[in-house]
Amino acid sequence: MHATPFDQPPALTPLRFLTAWTFDIWAVIGLVIPLGLYLYGVWRLKRRGDHWSLGRTLAFCVGGIGSAAIATLSVLGTYDTVLLSIHMVQHMLLSMIVPMFLALGAPVTLALRVLPVRGRKVLSAVLHSRVVKVLSFPPLALGLYVANPFVLYFTPLYEVTLNSGFWHNWMHVHFVVTSSLLYWPLVGVDPIPNRVSYPMRVLMFFLTLPFHAFLGVSIMSTDRLIAEDWYVAFERAWPPSPLADQEIAGGILWGSGDAIATVVILVLFVQWYRSSQLEARRIDRQLDREEAAAERRASAETGAAGAPTEPGAAGGTSEGEPTATDPVGGDTMSEPEDHSANRTNTVAVRIRPDE
Repeated sequence: MHATPFDQPPALTPLRFLTAWTFDIWAVIGLVIPLGLYLYGVWRLKRRGDHWSLGRTLAFCVGGIGSAAIATLSVLGTYDTVLLSIHMVQHMLLSMIVPMFLALGAPVTLALRVLPVRGRKVLSAVLHSRVVKVLSFPPLALGLYVANPFVLYFTPLYEVTLNSGFWHNWMHVHFVVTSSLLYWPLVGVDPIPNRVSYPMRVLMFFLTLPFHAFLGVSIMSTDRLIAEDWYVAFERAWPPSPLADQEIAGGILWGSGDAIATVVILVLFVQWYRSSQLEARRIDRQLDREEAAAERRASAETGAAGAPTEPGAAGGTSEGEPTATDPVGGDTMSEPEDHSANRTNTVAVRIRPDE
């Protein structure tokens, strides 16, 4: 439902917070398609006996798609054009909660595992294209993420989205897409370009904290109503007043922005710890392999050096046994020993453990 001054929903009561759900066909389609594709991919993996993390499935389906459904179909979707405070809750869900959980669900990794060879090549080419590399460049993504709300709320763009159901829905898509450009390289686990180190990821999210606070305080402290003509035209007889509602909206933006950013930073610290543990185990396994290989080489060299020479080997004779060319009682003239056989055997022993 796209509420307008000429098609208003009833007064918002505590009961309607639970019952005021709406049905938007385009929102439903936009939610069902990615949900269905993801679950189909998981089913394909399970069918052929491959493992897929339940945590990733819950993150994408419940945390991501579920949060998007609440933001667009619940009371938030019913009253988002009536109350700026309701819209602000919707904004924070779509721009912070939904992208984080979608990224943690690793849909790109899932697609690479279930697509046929041609599909994997196409997806890989897209991921490594210049457009994706530019858009996912963390400083650019951070700049878009920070600038978007300022441009939206302090220009006529926001009122345009209120007057048009089409542009209002595209604003929701815009929130998710532009925020995903930042969240995917920072908290996502998919193989995408422009991955930065964990200290840099934490620093970038710390940089978002003052911008949320500044924007929230700016909205709270201004005496000018955002989209004044639109909100005044509702002529609501139930609280809060448009100006009080705007102050509530600014407080929601400030408080929830900092709170959610703190949660994201905690997620990054957990990922950082797990990554360091995996790297430590990988290094331990590599050192164990190198140590075992060195011990095998040393054992092979010791065995080759102590091996006895068999009688009758090329150039060798038994002690005190005259050769066919020795004159009896004369000087013994023997041919020099040929050690090539021993060298060949030694080299073969040395190489074999490494093969």
